[in-house]
Amino acid sequence: MSEDIKPEGPGGDRLRESAAESAALRHFRRVALIAARAVLFLFFAPAVVILIYAVVPPPVTPLMLIRAVEGHGLSKDWVPLTQISPHLQRAVIAAEDGKFCLHGGFDWQAVDSAIERRRQGGRVVGASTISMQTAKNLFLWPARTYFRKGGEAYITVWLETLLSKRRILELYLNVIEFGPGLYGAEAAARHYFKVSAADLSPSQAAQLASVLPSPLNWRPSPGGRAGTIEVRARSVQLGSDGPC
Repeated sequence: MSEDIKPEGPGGDRLRESAAESAALRHFRRVALIAARAVLFLFFAPAVVILIYAVVPPPVTPLMLIRAVEGHGLSKDWVPLTQISPHLQRAVIAAEDGKFCLHGGFDWQAVDSAIERRRQGGRVVGASTISMQTAKNLFLWPARTYFRKGGEAYITVWLETLLSKRRILELYLNVIEFGPGLYGAEAAARHYFKVSAADLSPSQAAQLASVLPSPLNWRPSPGGRAGTIEVRARSVQLGSDGPC
């Protein structure tokens, strides 16, 4: 003889609803905790890596890997700033960021000029400082997107906060692209002029600095932009221990 199953009633329904709400709340808390940890990681990860790069040369950069996959090869040789010709230090500052020693990572006057050119329908060029280029080369990819520029600006703040101008320039001159598969002053000097980075002449330094806007397409040559850079570089003042 079968027994009738009696409904649990309103009390049982409330218990099930309460258990479901508790499970949903626990799931939300887990998701929120994971998201918070991810945000904290993204916030502090660049700072941690930059602190490492304050004393250790970067082993490789995203751009180096991208270019290697594209078939350009990879030639680099880290040297300290003391083994990079002051002529090249002056030349890249004159060519890429004349206010490098004065700003905190951003040349706001250049940014305003770039925005104005953009409003007038022109191409945005000339607002990227050496610090910003270093941030891009160490951590990011070469594509021009607002997302990448935002990341570049964020990392630049950390660079300028944690590193000296001397170290920023040292990193820049060792990872910047000087030609297909050529990274850093030493590799470029030996490839183009058969000398060490320490022995670059003013003319050779200016020629190397002149290719930086388009290293895959331009090659060092006397005269033209290189001549202008050489003239400008004479006015850049460097202390006995380097820039600024």
